[in-house]
Amino acid sequence: MTHEIAESTRRSMLAASGASAAAVALTACGSGASDGTSSGSTGAPGASGSAAAGGTRVAKADVPVGGGTILADAKVVVTQPSAGDYKAFSAVCTHQGCIVSSVASTIDCACHNSVFSISDGSVVSGPATSALPAKTVTTSGDNLTIS
Repeated sequence: MTHEIAESTRRSMLAASGASAAAVALTACGSGASDGTSSGSTGAPGASGSAAAGGTRVAKADVPVGGGTILADAKVVVTQPSAGDYKAFSAVCTHQGCIVSSVASTIDCACHNSVFSISDGSVVSGPATSALPAKTVTTSGDNLTIS
């Protein structure tokens, strides 16, 4: 009887430690930078997006031509593939939910090296197999509103 109790306790401990390890692995994968910093083709951080009624706002000047800006708090990436052509996508990688990490000529996710197009959010290289979902971009003066 004592052997059965010891084996049961051992199994419970192994199951609990396995669940803890899995939780740590999932947390690590889903932890992208969420400090609101951005990376563009200029490498200059500091684009500031603000949540306004009807969407997230960002200054056009914060979105470089041929690159883009990540608004991590809003989970949005805004790009400008060519001058005056603004696009926006979810910043949540379709592979395992990390926030994308940088934008230059492509949108990159450092968690597992998925790469997406700045023009349409499509997968350039995996492991992701689905495009980043598109958002609506509305222009108003020197600002963009993403919804």
